[in-house]
Amino acid sequence: MLERRPTKTLYVETPVWESQPLSAALGTPVLLKMEALQPTGSFKARGMGVACRSAAERGAQRVVCSSGGNAGYSVAFAGRQLGLAVTIVVPETTSPRARDLIRGEGAQLIIHGAAWDDAHAYALELASKERAAYIHPFDDPQVWSGHATMIREMAEHGIKPGAVVVSVGGGGLLCGLVEGLHAVGWNEVPVLAVETKGADSFAAAVKAGHLVTLPKITSLATTLGARTVAPQALEWTRHHPITSWVVSDRAAVDACLRFADDHRILVEPACGAALAAVYARAQPLQGHSPVVIIVCGGAGVTRDLLDQWKEQSERR
Repeated sequence: MLERRPTKTLYVETPVWESQPLSAALGTPVLLKMEALQPTGSFKARGMGVACRSAAERGAQRVVCSSGGNAGYSVAFAGRQLGLAVTIVVPETTSPRARDLIRGEGAQLIIHGAAWDDAHAYALELASKERAAYIHPFDDPQVWSGHATMIREMAEHGIKPGAVVVSVGGGGLLCGLVEGLHAVGWNEVPVLAVETKGADSFAAAVKAGHLVTLPKITSLATTLGARTVAPQALEWTRHHPITSWVVSDRAAVDACLRFADDHRILVEPACGAALAAVYARAQPLQGHSPVVIIVCGGAGVTRDLLDQWKEQSERR
């Protein structure tokens, strides 16, 4: 009998398909890059997988990561595959489901602070004390290179976007996306960078022309909750056509529910932000075809949670 060995697959190539409902809503072909179908349910599998593999190749035996949920789950998954000891620090806002998923991968879970920034500061101290490799959830060139692979996949299949729509939290996905566009020579493809109000540190930075630290995160989309965006995300606005766009929590949650009905797939409000911009026919997307949405996904979501978020958003 053959011995079964654990797979070392840290992320997979995801499909691109046309969404008839979103195409009808926007009035132009809309394609979905389905990062929600990654093994850990979000695009984070790419960047976290690359960063964890690099740490292992450098001789690390333990990794530490701070996360709102998705990055931590992907680091825990990659760490288990690579035989690394993993500690994940999450803030109090991380959903019970995301916490359970992280623990389910065998990682040590520590809950610290009211927001990701608090968890991040504590995780840095912990990594230093334990001499562990620190895996930053978004501000790391290795992470960006992992996320850039989704654009290379599209190029290999001859799928060139007229515009790309992406949710922005800390900015790691945006940095990787634009890096990928430049790597394949698509420097002119515009990007709509979408946030929810109350987690819009990128929009604040674009408006001010410099990094801005929000006093606190008030959005329901807690996985978009970095009070300061990665510096490189703002820097890319000086070298690539990027438009900042902000939607309400209610619009993001409604988009998640509508997307679940349209495509039978659950995503978090952080992903719903990008979907909401397309469902609402955001003006910067007019005249571009096809529009590609990075369906970034999210592991910490259930139908019950979406119903709860809907009730909360309607009370705001």
